[in-house]
Amino acid sequence: MGLPVIAIVGAGGTISSLATDSRDYMDYPETGRKLSVDEVIAELPELARFADLVPLPFRSVGSSAVGPADWLRLHATITQAIAARPEIAGVVVLHGTATLEETAWFLHLTLPAGRPVVLVGAQRPLNTLSSDAAANAINAVRVAGDPAAAGRGVLVVLNDEIHAARAVTKGSTFRLHAFHSGAWGPVGVADPDRVLFDRPAPAGGSGPAFDVTGLSDLPRVDICYAYAGSDGTAARAFLAAGARGLVSAGFAPGMPAPLERDALAEAARAGIPVVQASRVGSGRVARRGWLRQSGWIAAGDLSPQKARILLMLALLQGSDAERLQTLFDTH
Repeated sequence: MGLPVIAIVGAGGTISSLATDSRDYMDYPETGRKLSVDEVIAELPELARFADLVPLPFRSVGSSAVGPADWLRLHATITQAIAARPEIAGVVVLHGTATLEETAWFLHLTLPAGRPVVLVGAQRPLNTLSSDAAANAINAVRVAGDPAAAGRGVLVVLNDEIHAARAVTKGSTFRLHAFHSGAWGPVGVADPDRVLFDRPAPAGGSGPAFDVTGLSDLPRVDICYAYAGSDGTAARAFLAAGARGLVSAGFAPGMPAPLERDALAEAARAGIPVVQASRVGSGRVARRGWLRQSGWIAAGDLSPQKARILLMLALLQGSDAERLQTLFDTH
């Protein structure tokens, strides 16, 4: 049996960067160079041991520059490549770590779950001492080509760990073990001899939750971050800029400051969906009585940034609060 055919999308990030100094773990975004996907493959010839590689050029940037328009273009790049070459067994996306979890979650909600899609990044550029770029890229290719990865939707691979797109988040600026999945933990590991998953693939259909075919933009949704003394300035500014939905990154267990709550309540009464999330990074926001009575949506255990993405996609199907809450409860 031959090697699996794996498409590799070059979306930039540290994993596709060359620094100007072997110990430059910090200034390379401004001083170094971003490589194309073909150049990354040339720098990492070991990848060819594990798969027949199909490079897919995309956009070589730091992931702080990635946004909704890029998500839609990336979705189209992946779906068009698979349609043109059905033999592709899996897809690896080289991506910066700053927004990797957001791109992963968007793709998870909009791509079929059957064929593995793995996002991978690095904390240190390719040519620096103790770089994790090569090991992470190799493990991502191995996971994407492993039959046990099928049916799991979008996965994230870093530091020998395999994470589900819904749960994973970045938790450190410089450490190599930067990504974790909170209380859920990783779904598997990429050990030297084999890829291992510690739980079965989710049951259910393989179709995407949301169809974004042909779209060039998404509804604007903004996040209001709660802090001691925060008021309604941000919420009202976002609405003036055209926001069709708002996410409150509130205090635990899910509440904004009083003046901020007043502004968000005004928005909800005007028909703007408001999702209550938490800024603390762990634990659920339940739909307690006040949220239900006010027509707000509880984010559950989704982070504010992932709640934003789900709301953007959900708004494509309407803005009824009860229907939106059902989507948040089931995704």
